[in-house]
Amino acid sequence: METGSDYGSPVHVPVLYAEAIEALAVQSGGRYLDGTFGRGGHARGVLDRLGPEGRLLVMDKDPEAVAVAKANFGDDARVRIFHGSFAALAQWEETRPGLDGVLFDLGVSSPQIDQARRGFSFQQEGPLDMRMDPGAGESAADFLARADEAQIAEVIWRYGEERHSRRIARAIVARRAQAALATTTQLAELVAATIGRREPGKHPATRTFQALRIHVNRELEDLERGLDAALERLRPGGRLAVISFHSLEDRIVKQFITSRARPPAANRRLPAVEGFSATLRAVGSAIRATAEECVDNVRARSAVLRVAEKPA
Repeated sequence: METGSDYGSPVHVPVLYAEAIEALAVQSGGRYLDGTFGRGGHARGVLDRLGPEGRLLVMDKDPEAVAVAKANFGDDARVRIFHGSFAALAQWEETRPGLDGVLFDLGVSSPQIDQARRGFSFQQEGPLDMRMDPGAGESAADFLARADEAQIAEVIWRYGEERHSRRIARAIVARRAQAALATTTQLAELVAATIGRREPGKHPATRTFQALRIHVNRELEDLERGLDAALERLRPGGRLAVISFHSLEDRIVKQFITSRARPPAANRRLPAVEGFSATLRAVGSAIRATAEECVDNVRARSAVLRVAEKPA
């Protein structure tokens, strides 16, 4: 997740920037992939460390992020740019020679949140969209208009861990019988009226908006596919660095690394696992933002960086 704004404006340093760049252990002639370009904060950091023979591959679902990448880096012979999810990174021909490092900075970026027209924020009036790629898939409004009450409740519970998911789903279905939910504020006000303010300092619609965003963009499914693809393309000694912003993401990343770094725990009811060969090695412990960074950027509070290396 990266702070910044639109084309040509200053780009602020992403959360855990220094730690992520250090984790990649960039070599001058190496080949690296930034699977979540955003506004290019990490990309600049990697490029600063690459020599003429180095290569940086950047990807993003968001066509606006891709436009920024082309405007800022399109003339750099070391850079290749791809519009699409990192879930498909192994299908991109540029990754076929192998990668010395892969970085995923998960979640929604500040430019996406700050632009009301993107529909990510319950604090601004905008269309209820939430798609990172507005040209692909269905919007949050479309999903809420067609899904039944049980489906809506399941999404809000699974991806938002919202304990009032059934009440919210029931209220959504009742409301759409009168008029479709079309804007962010309509949904935010409906959720607030349904469950009230349950958590101090947090808007009551926070979990619902998170859940719909994750569902609409297939974020967790893409993360699982992207991790597998990254491992497939990493060269021996290559590094994987992933920054997560909520427990659902971090749990997937942690389990992915652990299951490939250590054999499963023994179970006396099952045959012993023999011949386990580690395909990843965890590098250090989970890294969190410093207190100083959290003061400067409230979104850093939930950030977790996990790093792994493919054995040589």
